This record gives sequence, C-alpha cells and structure tokens, in this order.
Amino acid sequence: MVNIEALITAIVKPLLDHPEDFGVEQVETDDFMEYHLHLNPQDVGRVIGKKGRVARAIRTIVYSVKTRGRKRSRIVIADHAEESSAE
Repeated sequence: MVNIEALITAIVKPLLDHPEDFGVEQVETDDFMEYHLHLNPQDVGRVIGKKGRVARAIRTIVYSVKTRGRKRSRIVIADHAEESSAE
C-alpha cells in the first residue's frame, strides 16, 4: 500500500525554509482521508501558499494516488492564525 504521508513529506519538506516545523496529521472524514500539513507560518505564505500553484500541484499529485479504500486523499494546509483565534 502507498504511504501517502511519506509521499507528502518527500514532496513538501525540501521546499520549506523551516523543515523542522513540518508535521502531517491524518484525519479521516466520511468522504476523504485528509492530511493536514502543519507548517511554520513563514512557509505557508511565502513558500507553499494555501491556494497558489505549488499547493495546487501538491494537491493534484496526492489526490491522484490510488489507495485501497474508496476514499480519496486530500491535503489541508493548516493555518495557525485561524487555529489560535479559534481557541
């Protein structure tokens, strides 16, 4: 079986200015297996973006990987500003 977390790590980590802050959290929903990326806030805006070309390309690759279940995989880029305001 394909290790999606390893794939995401191999694609994303080399792009980051702060790879030590990188983390992946797997969350299962009714329709998707979501992989929430936790990044340094500087990497979110400058390197990866949330809706830019790099983020779209990574999402396309991850979504296209066949898995054993019927669920598709997708990436959610965690926004620490939103998380801290929700607390």
